[in-house]
Amino acid sequence: MPVKPVRLFGDPVLTTKAEEVTVFDKELRQLVADLTATMLDAPGAGLAAPQIGVSLRVFTYDVDGVVGHLINPNLDLSEELQDGLEGCLSVPDLAFECKRSMYVVAKGMNMYGEPVVIEGSELLARAVQHETDHLDGIVFIDRLDPETRKEAMKAIRESDWFNPTMTQIKDSPHPLMKGFM
Repeated sequence: MPVKPVRLFGDPVLTTKAEEVTVFDKELRQLVADLTATMLDAPGAGLAAPQIGVSLRVFTYDVDGVVGHLINPNLDLSEELQDGLEGCLSVPDLAFECKRSMYVVAKGMNMYGEPVVIEGSELLARAVQHETDHLDGIVFIDRLDPETRKEAMKAIRESDWFNPTMTQIKDSPHPLMKGFM
């Protein structure tokens, strides 16, 4: 389970929609193991495959001592929203207030192709939404209100790790953020 380098904001893989997983084999199980090891080493509350350069719809999470993964997620989101600080391993050392649904029901598969349902609120809901966004080519910066997004982009441009030649930003396809963009 080698720890992989995490791709940073601006890397095109982070703004590209990941491909659905169709083969549940040893290589997929190794990807889940690598994602988990990298997430735990960072440490982070979640990590999506595109963040280590693999454009597949897979993510891991570590919330309240529960470590898991989900493949090909499909989300049902509550209308009730939560505000909270959100960070990202691909946007190191920065966190900003970000609106998310308070509750999520996420359906997908495990690494063996068996159906999985994850239900949760607050931090788990935030982590599942955040990681699913990565699979849709969305970085949480895209979800910030205009003033906070401007502040975030300034902080990113001033960071030591930022590479301005790679930056690509997309609008969110999720109805949750209509009116917030």
